Amino acid sequence: MSTKTVVTDIKQVTVRFSGDSGDGMQLSGTLFSTLSAIFGNEISTFPDFPAEIRAPQGSLQGVSGFQVRIGEKDVYNSGDKADVLVAMNPAALKVNAQHLKRGSIVIYDTDSFEEKDLEKANYQTQEPFKELGLEQVHPIGVAITSLTKASLEDSGMEGKDILRSKNMFALGLVCWLFNRPLEIADQLLQQKFAKKQTVMKANIKALTDGYNYGHNIHLTTATYRVEPAATEKGFYTDICGNTATAYGLIAAAEKAGVQLFLGSYPITPATDILHELAKRKDFGVKALQMEDEIAGITSAIGASFAGCLAATSTSGPGLALKSEALGLAVMTELPLVVIDVQRGGPSTGLPTKSEQTDLNQALYGRNGESPVVVVAANSPTNCFDSAFEASKIALEHMTPVVLLTDGYIANGSAAWKIPDMAQYPEIKPPYVQKYYDGTAKEWKPYLRDPETLVRYWAVPGTPGYTHRVGGLEKDRLTGAISTLPDNHQKMVNTRADKIKRIAEHLPEQEVLGDKDADTLIVGWGGTYGHLLEAMIQLRDSGKKVALAHFRHLNPLPKNTHDLLKQYAKVIVAEQNNGQFAAYLSGRFKDVSHLYRYNKVEGQPFKVSELVEAFTKIIEEK
Repeated sequence: MSTKTVVTDIKQVTVRFSGDSGDGMQLSGTLFSTLSAIFGNEISTFPDFPAEIRAPQGSLQGVSGFQVRIGEKDVYNSGDKADVLVAMNPAALKVNAQHLKRGSIVIYDTDSFEEKDLEKANYQTQEPFKELGLEQVHPIGVAITSLTKASLEDSGMEGKDILRSKNMFALGLVCWLFNRPLEIADQLLQQKFAKKQTVMKANIKALTDGYNYGHNIHLTTATYRVEPAATEKGFYTDICGNTATAYGLIAAAEKAGVQLFLGSYPITPATDILHELAKRKDFGVKALQMEDEIAGITSAIGASFAGCLAATSTSGPGLALKSEALGLAVMTELPLVVIDVQRGGPSTGLPTKSEQTDLNQALYGRNGESPVVVVAANSPTNCFDSAFEASKIALEHMTPVVLLTDGYIANGSAAWKIPDMAQYPEIKPPYVQKYYDGTAKEWKPYLRDPETLVRYWAVPGTPGYTHRVGGLEKDRLTGAISTLPDNHQKMVNTRADKIKRIAEHLPEQEVLGDKDADTLIVGWGGTYGHLLEAMIQLRDSGKKVALAHFRHLNPLPKNTHDLLKQYAKVIVAEQNNGQFAAYLSGRFKDVSHLYRYNKVEGQPFKVSELVEAFTKIIEEK
């Protein structure tokens, strides 16, 4: 057998790291993703956390995964199935068997595939690959645990601490397999463990020894190289959706010249927004962890009244708790950004899994006629622009805005070009002293701009503009409490019309794909990458198809009705039971040609399944 390893160039590859929740798979996957992004590849990641906190070691319930797709171009999502799986135990192999391509490489820790380990994962035989029907994969057994112990036997660390570095040995193997530069990984580890020198040195040594092990014994006859992407010049970083959301809020506050305030309560998978903003005292951010969800939003409403860009972050159960206070923000007409990082429900549901099941709650989940703006981000990097835009709408139109992201894009990451903020629009809050042309004596809290119906913002402390607002209905002229029927009708209509008029300030809905297509795929939010790739594959197979992926959900772009009417078939694909499809049908009674594709599994769409389902609908007579 030749001792020379061939380097094969490939366009894309999907790698999945999997093991117990304590095996460090998220860290290994994150480091591999980051160094690939720094190397110049396009990336898309999918951290797949177990729903249980510290499930029994070696059990199926405790499996944690991290999938990353890297490529030189056209990386739109984290991939359907893996080309390479790192399985740290039999449970990881069993859980991920369905995620493996034919011919994929499986690197597994032989030390963790003993009889007792197989029993924990409910295997019936001593041949896990055969039992799972994985005869068509290439298993590569490596004694990862033993080799890590040998690597760090002179480190002075205790045995249990040494074992925490076996994820780095596994990462070294993967870095060798894909010719990733270790210098970058070393720098990342130095940054992460700067205050823990012993841990940092141990991880770097285990990483290096894993790399050298693969190189010295030639684990495979070929290694692989994914060339850097041909990207636009600029500064890039690997960023996850939650961090991008936090940065978007900061950027909007800077553009508007106001202070950013976040009042929140920790909840999976939104907590990282609070964590990130709590670190940003250098930008004057005030981030408070409140005692509960209600306190989070009400503190933000108070900050908004005081003149801040106010935000609160949560997930579905928290949005339900915030609903009454969100109605108060509607009634008082104060700017507020409510970020809902959607997860599986109802109730506590699937805290670590991703869905699109909060749309109805965002649109309607309040008492009374209580309209709010709803915006949805479509990728980890787009979370920045969406948070910026949500803030701009809230501040300029004096309204609450619900920003919908989801666990897939919030935890997932991609290579992000750091934007030039000079290219972003100004944000101009409707301050009373700047935009109201009457006298302070004549002014009342609910006097409005005649074109936009936006009430003027009198920040407390503005001389001559002392006032109160509250949850009881107010007279449209005097601002005093009013229970008169005609006044209430007028105020209900005005609040609704104000939201509708925002459509005049939104871009028209863009359509991708064939201009002469008969079929339009419609989606929203974090499914963008999967639907885009499905459309591309359908077009490559000779079918004419287009894609309209919505970010503005309420109000809808003003060309939405005309757009939907152009196509013979409209397929609305969602990770719920048809909420956006029902919303469109309710808004446009004459759009009756809607087809639905719905899955509620807590997992991302699979492009192969989308293509198969869409093909059937397209070919249906």
